[in-house]
Amino acid sequence: MSRVQLAVNVSDLDEAIEFYSKFFKSSPAKVRAGYANFAIDDPPLKLVLIENGGAPGSLNHLGVEVFSTDEVVDATKYLSEVGFETRVEESTTCCHALQDKVWVDGVDGSPWEVYTVLADADPEGELNGDATCCTSVQVATSSPSQAPSSCC
Repeated sequence: MSRVQLAVNVSDLDEAIEFYSKFFKSSPAKVRAGYANFAIDDPPLKLVLIENGGAPGSLNHLGVEVFSTDEVVDATKYLSEVGFETRVEESTTCCHALQDKVWVDGVDGSPWEVYTVLADADPEGELNGDATCCTSVQVATSSPSQAPSSCC
């Protein structure tokens, strides 16, 4: 089973964690400097909080978390077949995790990703505390576009 991901820009991470913990009756799955995520079972949701990633309360990006690289590959094939320009990233360190993913641009340019988490990343060494940008190798694409500057 997959779950929808909502990545939200927040101005105060601690305040946002407190609110969403109460709202979803859940504790964060991961908290790092400027970043937190919740893996909520009911409703199936991956909620990502990014402190100072953009206008507070605005969406940073959207996505679907799947649970295997094969599902990312299947999504990439499908999205390409239906005419979307895709940007694929393999083994990218992003939002404190090692991930495989594919990106497409939604209506009005909203970034959407389908991704799987391969492993937790080193909390001390990756991204120099910047949870809003990825370090990756772009391995395949159906367009010359670059990957978005924010991800989770």
